[in-house]
Amino acid sequence: MSLIRKTALAALAIFSSAGVTAMEQEAFDKAFDALPRKGAEAQLEALQDLRYQWLMESFPSWGTYQGYPGVNDRWTDNSMEAISRRREQTRRMLAASRHIDTDALPESRLLDHQLLYQDLLSEVKGFQFPEHLLPITHMSGIQRNVPSVLEAMPKANSADYDQLIVRLDRLPLLIQQTRTLMEKGLEKGITPPQITLRDLPAQIRSLIPEAAEESPLLKAFVTMPGSLSASQQKRLRNRAFALYHRELVPAWRDLAEFVERVYIPQARVDSAFTSLPDGTRWYAHKVREETTTALSPEEIHRIGLQEVKRIRAEMEKIIAKTAFEGDFAAFTDFLRSDPQFYHTSREDLMRDYRDIAKRIDAELPKLFRTLPRLPYGVKPIPSYSEKSQTTAYYQPGSLEAGRAGIFFANTYKVSSRPKWEMEALTVHEAMPGHHLQIALAQEVEDVHPLRRLGMYTAFVEGWGLYSESLGYDLGLYTDPYNEFGALTYDMWRAVRLVVDTGMHQLGWSREQAIEYFMDNSAKPRHDVTVEIDRYLVWPGQALAYKLGQLKIMDLRATAQQRLGNNFDIRSFHDELLGAGALPLNVLEKRMNQWIVSQGGQSASNPATESADPVAPI
Repeated sequence: MSLIRKTALAALAIFSSAGVTAMEQEAFDKAFDALPRKGAEAQLEALQDLRYQWLMESFPSWGTYQGYPGVNDRWTDNSMEAISRRREQTRRMLAASRHIDTDALPESRLLDHQLLYQDLLSEVKGFQFPEHLLPITHMSGIQRNVPSVLEAMPKANSADYDQLIVRLDRLPLLIQQTRTLMEKGLEKGITPPQITLRDLPAQIRSLIPEAAEESPLLKAFVTMPGSLSASQQKRLRNRAFALYHRELVPAWRDLAEFVERVYIPQARVDSAFTSLPDGTRWYAHKVREETTTALSPEEIHRIGLQEVKRIRAEMEKIIAKTAFEGDFAAFTDFLRSDPQFYHTSREDLMRDYRDIAKRIDAELPKLFRTLPRLPYGVKPIPSYSEKSQTTAYYQPGSLEAGRAGIFFANTYKVSSRPKWEMEALTVHEAMPGHHLQIALAQEVEDVHPLRRLGMYTAFVEGWGLYSESLGYDLGLYTDPYNEFGALTYDMWRAVRLVVDTGMHQLGWSREQAIEYFMDNSAKPRHDVTVEIDRYLVWPGQALAYKLGQLKIMDLRATAQQRLGNNFDIRSFHDELLGAGALPLNVLEKRMNQWIVSQGGQSASNPATESADPVAPI
């Protein structure tokens, strides 16, 4: 380690003592002033160090997931003062990244600089929009994040439990800060659509049952490690339970009542994101940020219509293969309603998911030379959020924190969880989808830890959707119903391009979007409704899946065409995943260089190359 880097890290160490309000201005000033003024590589490395520690300590929940030391007793300071302070600090880091002479950087560090600069620039551009005034939805917010963070915390000894209790003690302040932001949002007419908030009070109240031991907040105190003596366990449990009844229950109850009596009645009725102040520009920014392309909402809508038409034709071929007597609507109704396609218990549903995952694992070496060391598990979505949660999701693990990745499957209302969707869903969320890609990104060697944090939605979710197409190579989709299920999931992501842009840009109603989804998919109405409400509160995010998949498939087709017999699928996948998650414009450049290195010619796509956001604000 260079002396310059040691000096910068020594200055950064003052963050560790900053307590619950980490990253005070004076502390940041000292660390920033310690950055080297000469030597491009030293400047870049020191700025990466600063950015990484700033992220971990400004957002302690993220630090917990990463196994970062010293942050497990605090939450993010979401006061208006802290938000303003973090924005100014981000602007200063962006300015510092601009002063690095990229011509003097080794070629191996150019990608580091591009990603650092691009991320900071995108974040600063977003400051023109009041995203902080939307701190909670039915899909995200403290009622969802807090239990997950507490679950991820280490619980090996008394010191770990002491930190957990301190964090619980500081939770009422976080709840109050969230409410303050919601109140400011109401004043400015910035809220989620009213229709999407219907389950939010129940979500909050589910955290505070009368019996403390039944609360998701206190799971760690019900079953405690054997390393703690009986007296230690009793002492810690009593402290946590007393805190729960004295501080946590009233704080969460007040928030639930505020949501029910004030927030929901005053929330906006118009569901389009563009109905918000400056909403058209805000939506365009979110689309660009999520997709890492320069495509407009109208262009994406047209791509979606084309994909829906293409996939629908493939689905009709499957229907013909089954010899089903009836049209598309009748066939999808058959898939939604026939008992043969559904489990009768949660336990059976989870057993089948685990069986599929095990079958997939044995086939992976056919497609990948490099597999992650980190294992993964398959668990049901927690009961406190299952009703309004999507069909499944993946939670990354961490070797540093000693935590496996988890594929969470929804077992709520098993009569709405068809068997024919399970193979495609497992491929997407577990292997070779999210777990393989994210775990490999965490295990990339010889890169700065900051690089391992990259979670560009278009890459991560594009890879997950692309992985579904690998199911055929993995021995899946062997009957027409599972094959139709895979196409249903591909259609699901194509429909997203149409309905997300339709609702937020082109004036579609929520009901119109639901019916379009139902007309082109076999997914049950409950799932469709949950999905549409997701797009309403996460505008633009769902566009990244299909656009990312299309880019990866385009890159694969290009490599196959230009390399011919020299194309190797395992080498292609290793190269694609080898640098971690990347913006699509950066990915395209990287893969074109790889094609040339393998003896082929490069190719480019103006749609993504023009998305390079490395330009003046």
